[in-house]
Amino acid sequence: MSINRRDFCKIAGAALVGIAGIPSMRAFSQQPVEEYSKPLTAARWAMLVDVNKCHQREGCVACIDACHSIHNVPDLTMQGGDPKHVVKWIWRETYEHAFPEQEHDYQATALLEKPFIVFCNHCSNPPCVRVCPTQATWKRADGIVMMDWHRCIGCRYCIAACPYGSRSFNWRDPRPFIAQIRPDYPTRTKGVVEKCTFCEERLAAGKLPACVVACEEKALVFGDLEEPGSVLREILGGRFSIRRKPDLGTKPEIFYLV
Repeated sequence: MSINRRDFCKIAGAALVGIAGIPSMRAFSQQPVEEYSKPLTAARWAMLVDVNKCHQREGCVACIDACHSIHNVPDLTMQGGDPKHVVKWIWRETYEHAFPEQEHDYQATALLEKPFIVFCNHCSNPPCVRVCPTQATWKRADGIVMMDWHRCIGCRYCIAACPYGSRSFNWRDPRPFIAQIRPDYPTRTKGVVEKCTFCEERLAAGKLPACVVACEEKALVFGDLEEPGSVLREILGGRFSIRRKPDLGTKPEIFYLV
């Protein structure tokens, strides 16, 4: 097929425009993703619970529901309510069980009668890590105590070593007892231990822990304990706080303002 000079120039010009557009399209595709997707990092992650704010909404369990929903935690009510099968990442305890060493005869009755939310304490000196024979649980450089469910052999040494009751054991396959399984987070299996991980998968995506976001009263503050100018440090520096069983030397990184 023959073409004249004018048609040839048109075709060549269109081709050059297309070639020139390739680098610009590639450059566009390589632009950095949105700011929120940058990982959140810290030298030492910690959580603060403002008890007064937490108690403002009677019976509120928004933080628990949010955590358990996105992490595929099985629902005890679907398992017949047998306490043996309870799996918890965040749960509520009475003051006497959460802070047995902080009790005295003249404490405010209102404080003793209110429930306290508790989690894994992500201790600076975690006894669970020391006893795990397979290193299925370990402490990251930023202080988060992690779990590798594929390496867990179900020996439950970590459960015995944890003085806070922060770990749960799957006595049976948990998946039939999850109302709606989220495919973006791994489900566990029978014979595996699990617990709170400070939403490490959300931190990697530049998001705060689900419990912090879900709390409408802003009772939960999450931040870097090693950063002097952080909101977390400012609050801790101006208010009295307590920790669970501090005399054990585990150095828990969950602080409670009372």
